[in-house]
Amino acid sequence: MSIEEILDHYKNGSLELTDALQQLSNRGIDEMGFATIDTERLRRTGMPEVIYASGKTVEQVAQIAERMYKNSIDILATRATQQMFDAVKKVIPDAEYNHLAKTITYKFKHEEKGSGYIAVVAAGTSDMPVAEEAVVTARFLNNRVESVYDVGVAGIHRLFNKLDLIRNARVIIVVAGMEGALASVVGGLVDKPVIGVPTSIGYGANFGGLSALLSMLNSCASGVSVVNIDNGFGAACQASLINHLK
Repeated sequence: MSIEEILDHYKNGSLELTDALQQLSNRGIDEMGFATIDTERLRRTGMPEVIYASGKTVEQVAQIAERMYKNSIDILATRATQQMFDAVKKVIPDAEYNHLAKTITYKFKHEEKGSGYIAVVAAGTSDMPVAEEAVVTARFLNNRVESVYDVGVAGIHRLFNKLDLIRNARVIIVVAGMEGALASVVGGLVDKPVIGVPTSIGYGANFGGLSALLSMLNSCASGVSVVNIDNGFGAACQASLINHLK
């Protein structure tokens, strides 16, 4: 029950004071033994509860998704496998799977909010899985999203061809592996917040994304912030909060 429903039941006498206080104190906690769902996260933080599927079993992901569905909570699972989706699909037939992003989603109602759109810019086609995780997450969080792919610095004229679309965004997510230079380049061309996402794409000296991470952290362009390696989800959450500011 919502807080309003609990108070209404107490007011009309159908709920004792001790029971009302117990329900209020337990709000936001849905114990499942192996997991505890934060049912009030959206109300408290503006960000909904999300399932990080990696490391969980197929059965655990399906059970968590089913419990969230029964509690009318929109569902986003990241780093999910096809097998996990197949199990979720059995209990939530309208759930959707993005093979590239490895995300499972289900929304009770979609409505775009925010005063603009989020641009997700990827340096190379190999960076697309991380970029797609950002796109799916940002759309799940009710944002309009425009994606610009394969515009890395090795052919920088491709970036200039999309510059108007990028500049007109409210916030820009830049996804890049190798040396990660694209975040600095974009940061030097726009007057909007840039969120850099280093990816683990690259040859040996890329060190699994560490070189791209350090490049972005050392950016000389102002207005560039950075999330962890391959963390398209985290970048989208930050971009969504910015886009929803009034």
